[in-house]
Amino acid sequence: MTREVWLKADDDVGDWEARKRRITAGLEAGVDWVLVDDWDVERVRELGAVNVAAFRSGGDVDVIDDAEGEADEAEPAEPDAYVVGKEGEGDGTVEFPADLSGSADLSTLRRGNASGAYVRILGQEYERFAEAAAETADYTIVVGADWTIIPLENLIARIGEETSLVAGVSDSEDARTAFETLELGADAVLLDSDDPDEIRRTVEVRDESEREQLDLSWATVRTVEQTGSADRVCVDTGSLLDHDEGMLVGSMSRGLVFVHGETAESPYVASRPFRVNAGAVHAYVRTPGGGTKYLSEVGSGDEVQVVDIEGNTREAIVGRAKIEKRPMFRVELERDGDRFETLLQNAETIKVHTRDGRKAVTDLAEGDELLVYYEDTARHFGEAIEESIVEK
Repeated sequence: MTREVWLKADDDVGDWEARKRRITAGLEAGVDWVLVDDWDVERVRELGAVNVAAFRSGGDVDVIDDAEGEADEAEPAEPDAYVVGKEGEGDGTVEFPADLSGSADLSTLRRGNASGAYVRILGQEYERFAEAAAETADYTIVVGADWTIIPLENLIARIGEETSLVAGVSDSEDARTAFETLELGADAVLLDSDDPDEIRRTVEVRDESEREQLDLSWATVRTVEQTGSADRVCVDTGSLLDHDEGMLVGSMSRGLVFVHGETAESPYVASRPFRVNAGAVHAYVRTPGGGTKYLSEVGSGDEVQVVDIEGNTREAIVGRAKIEKRPMFRVELERDGDRFETLLQNAETIKVHTRDGRKAVTDLAEGDELLVYYEDTARHFGEAIEESIVEK
């Protein structure tokens, strides 16, 4: 499931300068959507690239003010999604009828004049109203005055995949709870906060909720032998690697070896905490979402998966891939009777992870146990398939 962070930045936040500060903080943090009043759509797009959802102004364009406080009579720009419910039935400003078939907000959704519904959960009847809106709305935003009274579990259980459920939150811990409720969680959160740090932390919670947790295991070294030279790939990422992070690479997709990033100082070369000296061009490297790529295919702008020794993963953007001819080692491993291998450069700076900790490839010996990711499946164009394939 792809999670999203929406940032509330309508006129409830304050004047344009206050809204602008919040929106700018959201853009810098990496929010997915900004929710504004429709007269702000164009101004948001001038600040940066982001999805923009907007409450309809009902034609009250005279409230638009520029930096000098003068009215702007232009028609509001089209957002990526219109949202109904503010100053209407969704937030309790207008009482909705007992027979929801006569609801103005629901009629707007059904006519296709809005694709999102905003509902404050003020009681059980509003919960039912949110469920009715979700039957048509692409996005159903549910907000409560007190987070603890939002019946999020009920809505997650009753609302299916026909809508994206967006839960209103005030901080990153609320966001974590929303993403974890009933193990499924909300599809997105709508954050109402001016704090740039809180906005950033909420985006980090989103990222954490999407990341794979890998079950790494140990494989025994059966052979370490020098081979000739090969075209070796260094993958340089656009982000710094932690000390215990690296990538999963290997000649055979079912058994990928954990190779440390070059985060450690050595007598031979300065640390390069953005680099993984990954192996030869033919080898696989694991990518986000469980796919693989050949190292020869990896280039600037691609995403690769960074993993630590506990199996925690994250994504990293490739800044460049350096291919150079270097002498190599062939390392053959065995796990539960299955043998697989990879080629790694013959250099003291290339480190793998053993039961005794980080170890240079040049110091490996038969009987050492290396950290690997093993899955008994074949690959076709990087995707796991049920097929018998022999790799040797």
